Amino acid sequence: MSIETTVQESVQEAVQEDTQLITAEAAAKLIEEGALLIDVRSEGGRASTGAVPGAVVVNREHVEEDFSPESAHRLAQVSGTDQKIVVFCGSVNGSRPVAQKLKVLGYANAVHVDGGFPALRDAGVPTTGPTAPPAPAAQASTGSVASER
Repeated sequence: MSIETTVQESVQEAVQEDTQLITAEAAAKLIEEGALLIDVRSEGGRASTGAVPGAVVVNREHVEEDFSPESAHRLAQVSGTDQKIVVFCGSVNGSRPVAQKLKVLGYANAVHVDGGFPALRDAGVPTTGPTAPPAPAAQASTGSVASER
């Protein structure tokens, strides 16, 4: 067995064991109940697809600084490690590492959304935007959704 095959199998196992991954419907319920909603998409991603009002935008590179209990720069919206936190991106590839970092920092109730922003929107979570025209490749797939919202 090659090293590449072993790495791929390990990644697949980790994805299958992702206990922090929840459905958009479950996330919508948590948000309704007051969970802290964290958007880790880029500014361009938010501009081209839309945003969730009230979501806190966090740079994936600053998670430790924004959430560590010892950080002088911890986000004001963070009340403690028992807080329910819902992380979303455009896909689980962006939100999973953030949710995992939060778990390591002690946030036992940090989860991330299967399907990301599009799934949250489809689950009825209020959204705004987009504020910029979609990229040419995405225009055909998102044009009709954007015009309906």
